Amino acid sequence: MDTELVRFSGDLTPVPPLGVGTWAWGDRNVWGMGGYDTDLDESSITEAWQRSLDAGIALFDTAEVYGDGESERIIGRLLATDPTRRERVVVATKFMPAPWKINLATAMRNALEASLERLGVERVDLYQIHGPISLRSHGAMAEALAGLHADGLVRAVGVSNYSVKEMGSIHAELAARHLALATNQIEFSLLRTRPLTSGLLAACHRLGVVPLAYSPIGQGRLTGKYSAANPPPGRRTFSAHPMEQVDPVVAELRRIGEACGGRSPAQVALRWTIEHGAIPIPGAKNGEQASQNAGALGWTLGEEHRRALDAVALEGKRTLPLRVWQHG
Repeated sequence: MDTELVRFSGDLTPVPPLGVGTWAWGDRNVWGMGGYDTDLDESSITEAWQRSLDAGIALFDTAEVYGDGESERIIGRLLATDPTRRERVVVATKFMPAPWKINLATAMRNALEASLERLGVERVDLYQIHGPISLRSHGAMAEALAGLHADGLVRAVGVSNYSVKEMGSIHAELAARHLALATNQIEFSLLRTRPLTSGLLAACHRLGVVPLAYSPIGQGRLTGKYSAANPPPGRRTFSAHPMEQVDPVVAELRRIGEACGGRSPAQVALRWTIEHGAIPIPGAKNGEQASQNAGALGWTLGEEHRRALDAVALEGKRTLPLRVWQHG
């Protein structure tokens, strides 16, 4: 297990700087298309769960909208069959603040209670706002979150896809209610370095907010499995650079991986994310992928290798539509 540990807030125990994103767990509307992940089933998910926990990786991120709650149900079944590990697992889920949810406090509480039932737990370790799309103010959002925290239904609170300005605003509103903003979940990888260039990562670190990085290996583009001659199948919604642009990044990942003891491109990509101060939450559809992800822990890149990767990274300036950032 990695010697580095991260604490989201005073309410959460430290975890290694790596988690598991579970959007694909149960969301066949997205991940079953185009032949992608057709081998993903609950048996392979169970292997990924067990291998992750065996490696010390305890953060599992889900959301009420992933498979219309099926991702949460799967995690609930896994927790029920593995009760001895419950205290080690950090369960993070999200509330979708759709604009029509004007009665925000009631809508959020109802959504959380439904999530708790699907997960089979009494409280959520980390409860996140899925995106800055609510018509209500940050003050109203913070008030609703503070109420859930005061009632013991959530241990810590976070946001997802919030800009520097949006994050600063809700951070202040929560602080006024004596509650910390624990996390901001953002797309961040070697194919999406905009959080670095925009100052978002620096703002997170300044405010004590932990960045959670979704799509940290570009939905498979950074694994070395694909290339311009062998593009990924099906639909990829993030980091939509043509593989002709991605190939030089993968080549550098492969070169550095060989210099770092035979690490895979994906492990180097995840390590780069960690060393930029974020917690990557890659997917894991089977035990082998979970073990590969865990190989990003327990070693360092070094300044020279980080700079080499910074030099080939792609900024990815485009704005993500709602259907895309529902992942985060």
